[in-house]
Amino acid sequence: MILIIDLNYAGTLGYEEFVRPLEEIVRSVADCSVHHYSQDIQIQDYEGIILSGTALKDNYYLKNLHHFSWLPSCDIPVLGICAGMHVIGSQFTGSVVPCVEIGMVQVVPTHKTWLIQSPMHVYELHTYGIIPPQDFISLARSRKIIQVIKHREKEIYGILFHPEVRNEQIIKKFINKMCI
Repeated sequence: MILIIDLNYAGTLGYEEFVRPLEEIVRSVADCSVHHYSQDIQIQDYEGIILSGTALKDNYYLKNLHHFSWLPSCDIPVLGICAGMHVIGSQFTGSVVPCVEIGMVQVVPTHKTWLIQSPMHVYELHTYGIIPPQDFISLARSRKIIQVIKHREKEIYGILFHPEVRNEQIIKKFINKMCI
């Protein structure tokens, strides 16, 4: 079972725009459960965790990072999408930095990985990026900023772009290769 953690401000349409499409992709390959980050979640009950993206101006989750204190000790595979990558970076002492990218952008791999093997066009919708923590490596970048990171020892990944929009295979690969 895959856990999708909704990072959107509660009660907004962010769920419909960023979580529901993700849920549909995940359900095509595995069972899943969706919970808002403010809920008490037993993460050990899951085989993989996906932290959702949020709307362009929805950065409320950054004021509630204490809800993610479990992340540094997590041994379950994690994929953070956009806002989820910000959370991962913040929990491992990285820096969230201003960086606006909206629309289609080319991402180029910086390391060979099963996640991204060649340059690809991706959909961006963010006002922040991250400077990765020391215990992460950069796997891909755009012209402006690092786009994909991985923890050096754990199966914890961050993706700045939105694979649920045009690159569903990345989410499916994460689940099939890392979680089930």
